[in-house]
Amino acid sequence: MDHFLYQGGVLHCEDVPLPTIAEAVGTPVYVYSANTLRRHARAFRDGLAGIERKHLAYAIKANPNVAVLRVLADEGYGADVVSAGEMARALAAGIPAADIVFSGVGKTRKELSRALDAGIGQFNLELEEEGEVLAALAHARGLRAPAVLRVNPDVDAGTHAKISTGRKENKFGIPIDQAIEMYGRLAELDGLSLRGIAIHIGSQLLDLAPLEAAYERIGLLLADLRRFGHFVSRIDLGGGIGVPYRRSEAAPDLAAYGAMVERVTKDWDVELMFEPGRVIAGNAGVLMTEVVWVKPGPLNPYVIVDAAMNDLARPALYDAYHDFVAVRPNGARMTANIAGPVCETGDTFAMNREIDQVHSGDLAAFRTAGAYGASMASTYNSRALVPEVLVDGDRFVVVADRIEPETILAAERVPDWLKR
Repeated sequence: MDHFLYQGGVLHCEDVPLPTIAEAVGTPVYVYSANTLRRHARAFRDGLAGIERKHLAYAIKANPNVAVLRVLADEGYGADVVSAGEMARALAAGIPAADIVFSGVGKTRKELSRALDAGIGQFNLELEEEGEVLAALAHARGLRAPAVLRVNPDVDAGTHAKISTGRKENKFGIPIDQAIEMYGRLAELDGLSLRGIAIHIGSQLLDLAPLEAAYERIGLLLADLRRFGHFVSRIDLGGGIGVPYRRSEAAPDLAAYGAMVERVTKDWDVELMFEPGRVIAGNAGVLMTEVVWVKPGPLNPYVIVDAAMNDLARPALYDAYHDFVAVRPNGARMTANIAGPVCETGDTFAMNREIDQVHSGDLAAFRTAGAYGASMASTYNSRALVPEVLVDGDRFVVVADRIEPETILAAERVPDWLKR
């Protein structure tokens, strides 16, 4: 459930009419609901109420806005980061360094050093050489870096191929059949405090069965590691729980998820770590846009909006579905194609979609855009970076400015030999 509801025939975010935000900020603009973020953060925690030893680290890549992070920090969440930039955002939001998990397959030596100096709580190692480099960097500082080894359980998450991470052909983790020997070698390094293992099999999972299969494989690995005398105190179960993008979809029941985790892990005797992202932020945001033209087409008209694939990349990248609704619906419906102004055929949000009837100048919103929306935005076609607004009750504030093309242009340089 979210806090984007119609009141008096106008779509609101909490108690703020979306047209009020459009008038103040312009379009396109991302709008986030603070109370939806809080509700989802609490729902995820409540679903895991039966698990006594746990650590929740919000996956910053889903939505890295520092105001969003502050809301979640106030809810007691740590952070899962995949770059030094994300780590800096987590720290700026007030998330303690000890509650930060550094994931990612391509952490550089500079990033590892910065994270060590910051004192983060856990490194998720993706290969043996990374563990050796981290151990050497930590040893030179008189430290032992807290780490877990990410394994690839070769479980098909059943999600889109581009967001699947747990199959053996994916780039993430080490093959599960190599884990025991590698774990033993890494555990002997002076600069490393190896504490357990991690997995993450994919994103936007609506079925719990692949997660359960992966967790069961990890349980067998845990038993083998201990049988060989290895110390294991943490298991990082990753994230991946999906959200409903279509009205016909149902997200996994978080209580059912928690019950499954409790059942599978009841004899593990470890601290369980979770990295939710989309499940918290997805339905907490919309991308508001204005209809520029309704262009006649051979079969259906094209609704041309001022938002584009550079603002919301998911449809172009994954053929992803986002519900498109009028901010002031008139009750009529139409079948149309929805597209943006970018000079790409791929800048198309929907084809042959039945939607609210709209006209030039109308406001509309792409729903469920709080995750992997602004975080994936670009300036393609020399377009502005879209602003972001946070609503909390009857208050709203711009939490990320629109970065205009002129500002971006000012950061570029023409070399002296090309000047006229």
